[in-house]
Amino acid sequence: MKLKRSAAPAVIALSAALALSACASNEGGSSSAGASTGSAESSLTGTLTGIGASSQGSAQEAWIAAFQTANPDVTINYDPQGSGAGREAFISGAAAFAGSDSALNDEELAGTFGTCAPDTKAIDLPVYISPIAVVFNVEGVDELNLDATTLANIFSGTITTWNDPAIAALNPNATLPSGAITAVHRSDDSGTTKNFTDYLGKVAPDAWAEKAADTFPFQSGEGAQGTSGVIQAVTNGVNTIGYADASKAGDLGVAKIKVGDEFVEYTAEGAAAVVEGSPLVEGREANDIAIALDRETTDPTHYPLVLVSYAIVCQEYTDAEQAELVKAYIGYIASPEGQTVAAESAGAAPLSSALSDQVAAAIETIK
Repeated sequence: MKLKRSAAPAVIALSAALALSACASNEGGSSSAGASTGSAESSLTGTLTGIGASSQGSAQEAWIAAFQTANPDVTINYDPQGSGAGREAFISGAAAFAGSDSALNDEELAGTFGTCAPDTKAIDLPVYISPIAVVFNVEGVDELNLDATTLANIFSGTITTWNDPAIAALNPNATLPSGAITAVHRSDDSGTTKNFTDYLGKVAPDAWAEKAADTFPFQSGEGAQGTSGVIQAVTNGVNTIGYADASKAGDLGVAKIKVGDEFVEYTAEGAAAVVEGSPLVEGREANDIAIALDRETTDPTHYPLVLVSYAIVCQEYTDAEQAELVKAYIGYIASPEGQTVAAESAGAAPLSSALSDQVAAAIETIK
């Protein structure tokens, strides 16, 4: 990776029984969590609350199960309300860390943070890399090819029927229905939306003039709350299409997107390759690791419709006990062992060794 600086709302609170059950099915996750705190007989105690990205939901369940097994006197709560809600909760002090599919912006960084020590700032730590799947449920269609321009025109409401000539030209062997397209987007502030719109704006700027944002910019289509809401709306609708973290695609059809001259399926490896080749955002503090994703790659081994989800934490906490818990838990999920758990539970792409080392060094500075 180029490491030079350049760019369902029910709380997941796992019981000891659930944690032990998860541990039994994944011994590697349990032992790694123990190692991250120095010993299987952990002295850590307390409760840690995180709020944020629903994309991290499956991974957080697995991380929490393993970590609580190794640290039985610790309770980790993660509420997957969405990236925007997570950042707001962290800024207000309602959460000790946020999960977010987009890094803090300049305006947020210029403000204050409720749980951080006075005159100190928050930092963004990449912990979860995942493809964004374009999911569909279209009558008579099992395979679908789309390029960025056509995808932009579908979600902006410019293309309204499935047999539109632009879609037909990309899918000459498909029998496309004449029915209306229902394009499902996130109704809440979502880092997945920000990554999706960033991809469209970078790769198809003539069709998508809107800036990347957590809020979906058009009123067309159908809005749904959270990742689970999008998946449910696409599944239960007719002639539907949506975007969601790939770990939640399930049995829905998933479109191939055009990269260079080829149509590419999402893979964890393809997502990781994009992150590996992307620089960091310029002008950040040394420990603030925000990645400027290379959406415009033409390498078909890459999958540029990808999100990097962050753990947003304080560089320094007002509460030393919370700092200790954050350092231990986020240190675990960013570790090679934690990344393996995320890969197995959610199909995530592990951090590269270089990025993992940089994140680990940043975590060591938390106090």
